[in-house]
Amino acid sequence: MTGWLTEAVPRGRIAAFRTLIYLFVAADLVVFTPWVRTRASVPGELYQPLLVGRLLPLPTPTPTVVAVIFWGLLLAALLAATGRAPRLLGWTVCALYLEWMIIAMSYGKVDHDRFGLLVALAVLPTAGRARHGDTTRTEAGGWALRVTQIAVICTYFLAAFAKLRFGGLDWLTGSVLARAIIRRGTDLADLIAQVPYLLIIAQFGIVAFELLSPVVFLLPARWRLAMVGFFYSFHVVTIATITISFAPHLAAMTSFLPLERVRPLVWARRLAGREPRTPTTEPAVPAPDVDAGPPPSEAQAPVVGRPAGP
Repeated sequence: MTGWLTEAVPRGRIAAFRTLIYLFVAADLVVFTPWVRTRASVPGELYQPLLVGRLLPLPTPTPTVVAVIFWGLLLAALLAATGRAPRLLGWTVCALYLEWMIIAMSYGKVDHDRFGLLVALAVLPTAGRARHGDTTRTEAGGWALRVTQIAVICTYFLAAFAKLRFGGLDWLTGSVLARAIIRRGTDLADLIAQVPYLLIIAQFGIVAFELLSPVVFLLPARWRLAMVGFFYSFHVVTIATITISFAPHLAAMTSFLPLERVRPLVWARRLAGREPRTPTTEPAVPAPDVDAGPPPSEAQAPVVGRPAGP
């Protein structure tokens, strides 16, 4: 079990995963959750912190508190994406993003698609230094990726558990997807909804897929990547039908992928024609000695065996 948890991975994979996660945090602030900044204008008595917010001495959101967290987190995430000071910047991003999520989710709604991302931010600082393209293997980095993978799969499995716990079997045979399509469905969803019983079949399929998601850890590498591809395709369909993205979850799920093969800077250099030339095996031609003057011409060269004088 310990060997499975700490299965060594290339450091280049850690470097790529770290850059992707921290860049996503920066994008999350300005693209996906900029609405959190509006919490600063909400009366403080409406702030009902989550359990972790009640256990920790965290301040009630105010315009100053929210602004400091936003700008501090944005700067720290961009710096952490470079791979420098992985522990200092990593722990800083983890703490600030956790507070950002506590503020976001303490007003009546909690999104479960953030769990894998939060775990990734908590374990990345323990992976140590890593450079893009480094093929040296690291067990610490392997542990960080494995824990993130477990969090991703728990998101699926526990979602099914919650459906059956609170909705019972009625969740499978009810109108859950129909209500979602009415609220935020697309034209594609409207076409699917016209097929008899297809939404009921889809609800059974969703719960079955979520309950069986831990099987991904039992598959060989090639089939594991295929199943992760199915996970991504499921979310593509979800976005295309009911416009729910699960973007943080999708970012954390890249922990399953061989990210060390993704080298955008190298590819850009190749496209620009700036890839370093490979050394040749031809012997180098020595440069001429400029101080020795020009070589004697054939007319100036002495004739061997010719007597001197007239």
